Amino acid sequence: MSSVSIQSVPFDTAAEIARLSDELHGRAGAIVTFSGLCRDEEGRLTGLELEHYPGMAEAEIERVVEEARARWPLQGVRVIHRHGLVAPGDGIVLVVTASGHRIAAFEAASFLMDYLKTRAPFWKREHLADGTVGGWVEAAQADDAAAERWAGR
Repeated sequence: MSSVSIQSVPFDTAAEIARLSDELHGRAGAIVTFSGLCRDEEGRLTGLELEHYPGMAEAEIERVVEEARARWPLQGVRVIHRHGLVAPGDGIVLVVTASGHRIAAFEAASFLMDYLKTRAPFWKREHLADGTVGGWVEAAQADDAAAERWAGR
């Protein structure tokens, strides 16, 4: 079971975990989640604007979910990514992976997050506390380095 959603509305992490758990009817031994939140960068930001190409972004994320399913024995995957203006403290991304064992679920969730942070077709722009809109945010070098660990594995 896999699902990918790109949405403007907030997600409910607990409800998404419960939904996947219910769908699996006890077949999974581990469910791992990662929820990424918008930071205020020590009061510098009032929000983060996320843009994407509808249809293309979903298809690309679904392709990477299938790559994760080929690498690890997953029983379920749920990926939600927000678009639009997200306020500090609100969720931006949720990855939920389910497997028979924890290591596969942890590794798959990490793989998916590394992809989402570095190569997913989203563009982020900061909305600053002084009322201005900042430039487009580039992927951090540390994120690129983390994603490199999956190459050739």
